[in-house]
Amino acid sequence: MEERERARHNDDLTQAEQPGPTPPILHGSGAFLLSTLFSASAAVTQPKQYKPIAVYHEHPDWFKPLFEELDRRELPYVRLDAAAHVWDPSDEESQYSVVVNRASPSAYLRGHAQSTFHTLHWLKHLERIGVPVVNGSSVYTSELSKALQLDILQELGLPYPRARVINHASQAPAAASGLRFPILVKANIGGSGAGIQRFDTPEALADASRDGLVDLGVDHTALVQELAPLRDGHITRVEVLGGKFLYAIKVYPAEGSFNLCPADVCQTTDGRELERTFCAADAKKNGMRVEGYTPPQEIIESVERIAERVGLDIGGIEYLIDDRDGKPYYYDINALSNFVADAQNVIGFDPFVRFVDYIESRAGVVSGELAGAR
Repeated sequence: MEERERARHNDDLTQAEQPGPTPPILHGSGAFLLSTLFSASAAVTQPKQYKPIAVYHEHPDWFKPLFEELDRRELPYVRLDAAAHVWDPSDEESQYSVVVNRASPSAYLRGHAQSTFHTLHWLKHLERIGVPVVNGSSVYTSELSKALQLDILQELGLPYPRARVINHASQAPAAASGLRFPILVKANIGGSGAGIQRFDTPEALADASRDGLVDLGVDHTALVQELAPLRDGHITRVEVLGGKFLYAIKVYPAEGSFNLCPADVCQTTDGRELERTFCAADAKKNGMRVEGYTPPQEIIESVERIAERVGLDIGGIEYLIDDRDGKPYYYDINALSNFVADAQNVIGFDPFVRFVDYIESRAGVVSGELAGAR
């Protein structure tokens, strides 16, 4: 097929697959493969029909490594803007082979609060009509509620820092009664450390509550939770893929920071600067340090139990060791994993390669089949 004809073919296909006035762009040099791909067996003449992968996201930079890996494999995909999206409840068939949900609960920080609950409704629609979804409505619901996460940990019999849930700032001082200070007031819908306030004394909390300085966030719900002292100054983030252990890292946060996003980490624990090509363009160097780590088997098993309970395909589960008693406490289920910066140097492999392997499997194709059948 001549280049001009191929370009016209791709343009026609994109319009056909994406109804509406402003269809998403079909990416990947293998886009023309969607029409008729034939089995390798000479005896089989039935064409295989493939639909593009959809990556649904609103942050402009976080997923560049994912798109680079999809491009490297010449896989057909579209990028869907979670901040400006339309769906039709009457649709009974999807135009996508799989939808990869990368919507972030912190979207409101970028002026995209409209994506938060719209996403949840669309995911439930996709599941109703049988579309494979990576990180579907169950785990996304958990992602949007720190209160629900604690309830799930309680259900599973797993420890977490003591907390109460409030829906009005005036209730914060009473909710903190009996908790050990310092405490945190954590917005139910957060992301990247947003919406977290520290109070060192009951008096400071009471003053802030009285003066209207306690922010409960997007859904006017928050945790009042003990802030445990960290054993050795770090938390541990365990990443899962397909609900199973992928890798873990120790994250040493900067003083006073609650942003533990692994893609924003600046240095290894021995002081080596990390390559930040894979980090968000708007991330500031924040003094965090990181090192690869393999947790005890009982921690891995607990993390996988959590992942199974919430339907976590890909993401990170965080825990800390309380320096007061030396015990682990789980405190965050994060379905939006950006992976650690410069993963090759920190954990010894590129997790985006394995992530795209998983996406291919969920799309129902043999690894490399789309790109190889030219």
